Amino acid sequence: MTRQRELFSAEPLDTLAFEKIATRSGYSSVAGIDEAGRGPLAGPVTAAAVILPVGLSLAGVDDSKKLTPEKRELLYSLIMDHALSVGVASVPPVEIDRINILQATRLAMLSAVQQLSPQPDLLLIDGITTISSPLPQRTIKKGDSLSLSIAAASIIAKVTRDRYMIEMDSVYPGYGFSRHKGYGSATHMDAIKRLGPCPIHRLTFAGVKEWVPGSINSGIL
Repeated sequence: MTRQRELFSAEPLDTLAFEKIATRSGYSSVAGIDEAGRGPLAGPVTAAAVILPVGLSLAGVDDSKKLTPEKRELLYSLIMDHALSVGVASVPPVEIDRINILQATRLAMLSAVQQLSPQPDLLLIDGITTISSPLPQRTIKKGDSLSLSIAAASIIAKVTRDRYMIEMDSVYPGYGFSRHKGYGSATHMDAIKRLGPCPIHRLTFAGVKEWVPGSINSGIL
């Protein structure tokens, strides 16, 4: 319990602070976990789990939202080259609609962790919600800016999901997925109104559900 009390009470001084505290507390393998795609109207939610070598510092790795697409791609390769293990998992829109986005996010994170080999002995999770894993966990608000491991996971998750949405642009033309990646931009909302939802839209999300055929408010009855 002592090592967990120190880990949960400490304030980070740098982006390796949480990892250093974990090492001092007796943990030998720390995984950072983050997701991409909770807010979009289309596409999966994707999570990544990353174990970096103890003490490794990767210049430029930060919250993926602060980086340009080109920078994320470069850092994706850097992380994949240096990480001890990386797990990535996605939950599709149909499952998001069935269990809700929070539970789908937790499921994606758990699946990403389960892919890691060897398994870590501590999880650092971006946000405020734990996952259904027996492993020790710490949730960290704005963890993608405070922990290098979580920042690395945020980049892996974001690049993986963006690549998928770019592929979907040619599968479902007219929606502009390669540009907005499924988020509710004005052009995306207009496309949904004109074309109706496609198979990768989240049918329970506001901005989509109104345009599902048969919906009481549908404009395409």
